[in-house]
Amino acid sequence: MAYWLIKSEPFKYSWDQLEKDKQTFWDGVRNYAARINLRAMKKGDLAFFYHSNEGTEIVGIAKVSKEAYQDPTTEDTAWVAVDFKPHKKLKKPVTLAQIKADKRLSNMALVRLGRLSVQPVTDEEWKIVMEMAGE
Repeated sequence: MAYWLIKSEPFKYSWDQLEKDKQTFWDGVRNYAARINLRAMKKGDLAFFYHSNEGTEIVGIAKVSKEAYQDPTTEDTAWVAVDFKPHKKLKKPVTLAQIKADKRLSNMALVRLGRLSVQPVTDEEWKIVMEMAGE
């Protein structure tokens, strides 16, 4: 299993909305690096759900429920979407400030590639963030 981080601005699509919907598709990604990451996701992989711009914190864990397929928001076959289900709300959200303050996470994509909307997370980074969340 691989780990990921997906970002959404809460006013556009929040963790609470994902929990209400019980499933969603991650579409509209138009960044080449993010597309590579979406294509690499496998059913059952876990992803931190990160509220960007407002809140700037990891609030939950989503699970890949359907692997990459043609993005329904475009006719261009180069772009893909992935389906996610809510897996678990974190006991304590983990803020960007907390992540940046922890030297063990200095190489995390969230710190190095702040604007990338779909990112890989290493096993060690996952473990550290989960500890920070009280999990």
